[in-house]
Amino acid sequence: MAAITASMVAELRGKTDAPMMECKKALTEADGDMAKAEEILRVKLGSKAGKAAARITAEGVVASSINGNVGALIEINCETDFVTKNDSFLAMAKAAADLIVQHNPTNVDALSALAYSQDGFGPTLEDVRKGLIGKIGENMTFRRFKRFEGSQLACYLHGTRIGVMVEFTGEEVAAKDVAMHIAAMKPVALTSADVSADLIEKERAVATAKAAESGKPADIAAKMIEGSVQKYLKEVSLLDQVFVKAADGKQVVSAYLKAANTTVKGFTLYVVGEGIEKKVDDFAAEVAAQVAAAKQSA
Repeated sequence: MAAITASMVAELRGKTDAPMMECKKALTEADGDMAKAEEILRVKLGSKAGKAAARITAEGVVASSINGNVGALIEINCETDFVTKNDSFLAMAKAAADLIVQHNPTNVDALSALAYSQDGFGPTLEDVRKGLIGKIGENMTFRRFKRFEGSQLACYLHGTRIGVMVEFTGEEVAAKDVAMHIAAMKPVALTSADVSADLIEKERAVATAKAAESGKPADIAAKMIEGSVQKYLKEVSLLDQVFVKAADGKQVVSAYLKAANTTVKGFTLYVVGEGIEKKVDDFAAEVAAQVAAAKQSA
């Protein structure tokens, strides 16, 4: 039996990012053969992907890619903010955006099946995802993406958590300014006519409840409700919003675009984790459970 030294364990950990004890076990099983130990860990790490799949991925990044008039915006999720700074995770995210531009996959499954290799994992993007789950120790998912083609495109990324793609004709500087505005103000539609009926009805219900509490006569209450709805529509419609860089604090986006001889045809806004229910850990309860388990096993 070959002697397993600390330097051997450190070397294997450097190659795989696996926990120290896992590296030592693999080296022991491989009788000190570094290549064999690495292969053993690849197998073990791969098995972690299945265990991690049930864990909530509410953190992550938004990545983008533009090649001429073809572009892509994608959200890739993970479990903790720590992983969003990992170079391998970020490289996979950027590669996924590039693959969408190049191959036009129809859905996440089709995207995952595309050829891609990274960090010794492959030959598909899905294999890389599973490999990085094992290597880093967190679940990762390709949540959603959108591909754009046929228009001029402008993108704005606010860090890695917010991404905006704008389809436009005209001046790129103006389009990028509007993309930044969208990231800040988060409109839900291009115009008030594009706001979904569900959102309008929710706002109308809130306004109706407030009007009822006011005790105003029915005709006045009806005007209050309609006024609230119209105010809401202006607040959430891109072209009606006051432009964040307006010098006078009053100019709306539509006026800014007109002055720049630019037309926005549509936009897509991704905010990391939007709509995902995050798990809230009860640390005290977790510690108590561990103590209770330790007592039972004693």
